[in-house]
Amino acid sequence: MLSKIFLLKRKNYLDLSGLDIYSYPEDIDKKDNKEIVLKIIQGHDHESLEDNCSKKIKSEGRANSTQDTSNPFVIGNPVSQLIGNQNIYTICLNAEMLIGLVFDKEDNPYDYREIFVDMSNELLNIERCCSFKDDIEIENFLITLFIDIKRFGDETLEKAPEVSFHPSRLFTKVFLFGIDEVGKSSFTRRIKTGKFNDNFFTPSKKFNIEYIQRQDFLLSIWDSPGQTPFREKWLLGLQDSNIIIYIIDVANQLRFEESKREFWKIFNQNEFKDIPLLILGNKIDLINHIIHDSSESLERTRNEIIDFFEFDSLQHNNWKFVFTSVKTSYNIEKVLNTIFTLVTA
Repeated sequence: MLSKIFLLKRKNYLDLSGLDIYSYPEDIDKKDNKEIVLKIIQGHDHESLEDNCSKKIKSEGRANSTQDTSNPFVIGNPVSQLIGNQNIYTICLNAEMLIGLVFDKEDNPYDYREIFVDMSNELLNIERCCSFKDDIEIENFLITLFIDIKRFGDETLEKAPEVSFHPSRLFTKVFLFGIDEVGKSSFTRRIKTGKFNDNFFTPSKKFNIEYIQRQDFLLSIWDSPGQTPFREKWLLGLQDSNIIIYIIDVANQLRFEESKREFWKIFNQNEFKDIPLLILGNKIDLINHIIHDSSESLERTRNEIIDFFEFDSLQHNNWKFVFTSVKTSYNIEKVLNTIFTLVTA
């Protein structure tokens, strides 16, 4: 299973010791493991960022130049390495950079060879999505490549996570999105662990994929970051989903207009209109006049939110709206049951 993607880029062509290191969704060069970066470089064609890779890339560049001189990036052949308990699969770009994938030890990186090379070429030479001069551009490139390869592994190779389940049970990809600070990651954590952390306020800056085993089905929850720079990646992560969950912070009316705009921007993509949709009005516990057992107050608030967001105009027969409080665990079990109901409808 793919766990990380990273990019090593030289700050100076002649200086191997100066590197810009980008990794997603977590660092590969933690304080207790600084040597891994050097091992990766040394393991790729014997210190490939120096002489060998340069010669190889230049040779490949001359060979490719007769086919397509418009391609700014020459992509080397992937090299597989086993460092500790991690399978690492790297390709060299223009003798200046390494892009690497990190898999679990039992995975076979060569299963990903074609998708790794083809997607890198498509993003860099066809779509021209990255010039490697801007940090945000690089991060978006890595996120895009990670999502495409992750989806290939999960769905094409049908790699099941390390949990015990019968093949006959339902595998469900849940795409969870919404603007920042609505409680997406807290919702995922509540479902997975049953816990809520009052002090956890760090905004997500990555697509966090969690596998959650239920009695009758296995959920693959794609928790997407909600900050503005990452919203353009929602459509990419949403593909091949079995159900979409949109979360609203019902206690923050100042951001209703923004949340409404982002929802309809996604929903108006025609190819996603037939996917089951679950809308969660989260943080209901923060609305002072709402009492959980007051059905009249809840129904009035529900109608006001549906009217404001124009959910009644959805040309979609398979959608539900549910109030939740991740903090108090209100309706969390109902959400799980609703997911199953919508997916199997």
